[in-house]
Amino acid sequence: MSSNPITVTGHQFLARSHYGFRLPIRDTPDPNAPPIKVVGLQKYFGELHVLKGIDLTVERGEVVCVIGPSGSGKSTLLRSINLLEQPTKGKIYVEGIDLTNPDVNLDLVRTRVGMVFQQFNLFPHFSVLRNVAIAQEKVLHRQRSAAEQVARQMLERVGLSDKLSVHPSQLSGGQQQRVAIARSLAMNPDMMLFDEPTSALDPELVGEVLAVMRDLATDGMTMMVVTHEMGFAREVGTRLIFMDEGLVLEEGIPRDVLANPQHPRTQSFLSKVL
Repeated sequence: MSSNPITVTGHQFLARSHYGFRLPIRDTPDPNAPPIKVVGLQKYFGELHVLKGIDLTVERGEVVCVIGPSGSGKSTLLRSINLLEQPTKGKIYVEGIDLTNPDVNLDLVRTRVGMVFQQFNLFPHFSVLRNVAIAQEKVLHRQRSAAEQVARQMLERVGLSDKLSVHPSQLSGGQQQRVAIARSLAMNPDMMLFDEPTSALDPELVGEVLAVMRDLATDGMTMMVVTHEMGFAREVGTRLIFMDEGLVLEEGIPRDVLANPQHPRTQSFLSKVL
């Protein structure tokens, strides 16, 4: 990537970009910036104050696990990072790009941030292969043959290379969630956000999804994971964050926080879930 900007009709652009075409400076990732930085984030839903001033930085290669009771703001925080929820106050930066800038190209930035939800959100009338390929074609403008080649690679990565032609209804919940992960990976993201990805699964299916996530962490993927899976947080997480009532009350090395929580609210929560 060239570091020398040029000016066209009053706007600065970089000559080359990650995307293969010129980008305005405001949409250009900074390779030296942290993947995720949240500054003073607040979120209201009407009079309900859900996030009360969150400051958070996620460094490259970190696996940050977020735990806490229902209603603590965990999912709202995660959804705010790619502006699926619009912040009431504060700033959100993805690789140095200010997502709260009204002129920023959000669709472009979101291609760098994969997100996996509780629900799988697969197209029921498409095969597994088409489910993983279609977003590449529509968003990244890949040719169908190229998109399907990437889809095959990602489905092999999540252990589903034998399910290319089946439809989602023919898969277990764990398999459907692995398709959803493959779909996100096919967009070549720089980071992944997981919003309780195993909460909709039967207990015996949880392990296969967590195994894929472990592999991603081993490969160095930057990840934020809202989870109730304390074993995963302990074994795979590089940092554990405990939230309650819209605030980060405690954070640290997962094994330390889980074994010896310092905040009384963390102690109370963990006494019920461990």
